[in-house]
Amino acid sequence: MDFMDFNNVAWILFSNLEQNNNLKMANQWGIPRETEEFVIKRDLCCVYCGVDFSINHQSRKTRPSWEHIVNDIRINSIDNIALCCTCCNASKGAKTLTDWLKSNYCLSKNINQTTVAEVVKNAIINPPLY
Repeated sequence: MDFMDFNNVAWILFSNLEQNNNLKMANQWGIPRETEEFVIKRDLCCVYCGVDFSINHQSRKTRPSWEHIVNDIRINSIDNIALCCTCCNASKGAKTLTDWLKSNYCLSKNINQTTVAEVVKNAIINPPLY
């Protein structure tokens, strides 16, 4: 992907988030603007199931949503904030990452420690702390 393609994908993702009021939600969680911008550029697909955010999805389930990998709203660093689809976010809920990866949802979608994005793999190995 060249620089121009990357900017187009990032803009589509940003627009989708803005349309869904997810940027407002992020501010409600106290996520710093710099973190939002970094994550939007990094997470072009769901960090769990890999659904592509560059496509304008008709279903709310496959649209991007803000995610705290470790469920602690005080940890707002780039190693804990990610974008995942609303379906994965709803399934994970308040579960720990380790417990969620053992769930029927993850088993049925082949989501596991080896298939998740690098930021999630890092959080499994070295969980972000407050």
